[in-house]
Amino acid sequence: MANGYLCLMLHAHLPFIRHPEYESFMEEDWLFEAIIETYIPLLKTYDTLVNENTDFRVTMSITPPLCEMFADHLLQNRFVEKLTNLIELADKELDRTKNTDFYATAVMYSLKLRECYDIFVKKYHKNLINGFKHFQDIGKIEIVTCGATHGFMPLMNTNKNAINAQVEIAVNNYKKHFGRYPSGIWNAECAYYPGLEEYLKKWGIKFFFVDTHGILYAEKRPKYGVFAPLYCRNGVAAFGRDIESSKQVWSAEEGYPGDADYREFYRDIGFDLPVDYIGPYIHSDGIRVMTGFKYFRITGKNVEKQPYNPDWAQNKSKSHAANFRYNREKQVEYLSSIMDREPIIVAPYDAELFGHWWYEGPDFIRNLCKEVSGSGTVSMITPSEYLIKYPVNQVSTPSMSSWGNKGYMEVWLNSGNDWIYKHLHEIADRMVELANRFPNESNEMKRRVLNQMARELVIAQTSCWAFIMTTNTTVEFAVKKTKTHMKRALDLSEMMLSDSINEDYLKECEWRDPIFQEMDYMAYSDDHTINHSLKK
Repeated sequence: MANGYLCLMLHAHLPFIRHPEYESFMEEDWLFEAIIETYIPLLKTYDTLVNENTDFRVTMSITPPLCEMFADHLLQNRFVEKLTNLIELADKELDRTKNTDFYATAVMYSLKLRECYDIFVKKYHKNLINGFKHFQDIGKIEIVTCGATHGFMPLMNTNKNAINAQVEIAVNNYKKHFGRYPSGIWNAECAYYPGLEEYLKKWGIKFFFVDTHGILYAEKRPKYGVFAPLYCRNGVAAFGRDIESSKQVWSAEEGYPGDADYREFYRDIGFDLPVDYIGPYIHSDGIRVMTGFKYFRITGKNVEKQPYNPDWAQNKSKSHAANFRYNREKQVEYLSSIMDREPIIVAPYDAELFGHWWYEGPDFIRNLCKEVSGSGTVSMITPSEYLIKYPVNQVSTPSMSSWGNKGYMEVWLNSGNDWIYKHLHEIADRMVELANRFPNESNEMKRRVLNQMARELVIAQTSCWAFIMTTNTTVEFAVKKTKTHMKRALDLSEMMLSDSINEDYLKECEWRDPIFQEMDYMAYSDDHTINHSLKK
């Protein structure tokens, strides 16, 4: 019997990006790259572990926008086109790299892309939700939800109805895709403020996650630190992030992904090769982009990059998985000697780290699950399983926190993005006003306007746009997305207030952003916020 438990938590999220008005749209590649490098490799990992009879548990959040993109026919078909194009490039790369140190890597890419096509098209019929749902249904993973569009809750709490809507919309969307209601939630950016749990409980959420200091600086000193959940006063559990396991993976200096034998992320033939060769496989405007074909290993700092060796990288993923398991065992041995229960080590990461940024990440997860399954000291567990095992926990209120830089709100509220909140709050207030003024609207056209306004608002509320403005990456795109969706929401609100609906404009909005077809704008009403709750 294990002396303690590891909860591996993978947070899978991308903002809702879908542009039918263009034949191709560069930022849609964020999804396509993640499908190839992260989501399908994770599904393959789970499949391999099941076939090998390895007992494992992984907790995942798959956010509502990501679910909606997985299920979107336009994006599914565009991904198949993208994949077909990359397979053509892979064939050319086999010829180009023949008799070089890069050939083995080119073979690896060719095999992987063809396998990716078969998994996506033939096995899961273009919808990866089918895969993740399967592994949840057989009890190997637990899928939790996230706020409707990954809104940063602490900066939305000036409007309780807006908080309610983020949770209510998310829970209903989860039910649509997975056929059941979620037990847990990953609050966007692992962010929490005291009182958020009230909205979680009313929609059936039993647990959430906070960063380390959210537990350590809780209202009452936590008896077990972050190695056991706290119950908020209403009975919703908060699980805290473990520092040690986080550092081993996340740390830029000490983390496994920086090993010299792993694949170098930033050297890609999309930038390295002549445009007359790579032109058909980059953006149609000639803008150079990542192709996923990367032939060098990290090697070291300020040195010439050496060719990537897939076998070396595989061996490193095995040794790093063994090291991670060993360190968790030592943690558990110490903790179990001073605790009167088995500790839980919560290790949350962005899912896209595994495969996209850290190419060998899915192999690490597979090897880690195999390592832990053979350990007599530590076992893998999900939060729901731990709460069943330990239904009695200390009662306290976590402190306001996030897992962003410096641990609070600075990433999402600073001089580079603070201008958005006045407008977002005003639109949310308008949404509440209209939901209360037109309760359960029977006129179909007006109801469509109200539902589309809610869609535009929640897309504008995603924390991703503020994050991008801070990190100074695709800032122009993030600003444009924010302004576009805010303007559409305001335009739609004016239609309702003036009782003059432009159906052509409404249809265009619905065509561009058909997220959440089950949307009910009444999620913003006082009636839903005060009186409604989930009755499972």
